[in-house]
Amino acid sequence: MSQAIQAITRQPADVIREAPVSQGANGVCYAVSGEMSLSSADLERMISAVPKPVAAALDRKAYYFVPLTVNQGDQTVIADRYDVALSDNAVCHRNLDLGGSQCVFISTRLMDDKFSIAFEFYINVGHAFVDRAGVSQEFAELVWKQAEANVRGETSMDAWESRKIAAGRSPDAEKHKNDYFAATFSDAISIYLLSLFLDVDYHDLRERDYPLLAPAAMAERLRRIAELFPPQPGYDFNIYYRRRS
Repeated sequence: MSQAIQAITRQPADVIREAPVSQGANGVCYAVSGEMSLSSADLERMISAVPKPVAAALDRKAYYFVPLTVNQGDQTVIADRYDVALSDNAVCHRNLDLGGSQCVFISTRLMDDKFSIAFEFYINVGHAFVDRAGVSQEFAELVWKQAEANVRGETSMDAWESRKIAAGRSPDAEKHKNDYFAATFSDAISIYLLSLFLDVDYHDLRERDYPLLAPAAMAERLRRIAELFPPQPGYDFNIYYRRRS
């Protein structure tokens, strides 16, 4: 019986040198290397959903959509297709500083569906924006008002944990409060961008490790994000509530 041939792995620098980089109308740079389930039209629309004010914070950054980003000891390598033998050591993404720019390698075949690939990309965009631009004061005031009102749940484990500590009497409460603002702001940006690209059922975001933020509170946050970063032409933002029958 013949054995399946293992996927070819390459150094990230080789992928960067060989994969042609495209630029969305918003200025976001991206490239594709190897097999990917997302069509080129879907990929282009996913990239273009990022509003220009957010995209402006992503200069000197490029997103590489690859099958698998794999840890091999102290090295990161890129596989040209999905390989079960490599998947155990694969990561969803890896940020690498190369040549004065930051390259973000996103493993598309670990997720292999439009929702998951897009959300992974937008989570990276949200964190990158907050790292560069900081947190909106208006948004911070909104989420802290919600926290003081004990709204149920949160949008990520980071937000959930930092909120609990920030609300307590820890000597590091102020630091955790700022961490909470950064986590919730990047989370809200990510979910907002996802909703521009796809019709999102809020319950698809549910997690086992923490309760999901109450829908009304999430809607309030997303509306604030939409005010800060209006959708690009050709994209719409709406919130719909479905009544239980």
